[in-house]
Amino acid sequence: MRGGNGIRLRVNPIACTAHGMCAELLPELIGLDPWGYPLVPDGPVPSHLAEHARRAAAACPTLALLIEDSMAGRRSGGRHAG
Repeated sequence: MRGGNGIRLRVNPIACTAHGMCAELLPELIGLDPWGYPLVPDGPVPSHLAEHARRAAAACPTLALLIEDSMAGRRSGGRHAG
């Protein structure tokens, strides 16, 4: 699978409180462990899911889902995703 312009998903385990919204919004990439915490794949987000990944990060109630953009050399998440 090809990456979505070099973006990757990461979870801040300190900020995450297991709402599970990310898995509901992006079930193609995010699963949940037995306690409801997200399981995010280690690798680039496929191009066709890049915009969905950005929306899921923006919708995270605790801003714990982060987008790492290796092409731009920056990290963003939550309502600051761009």
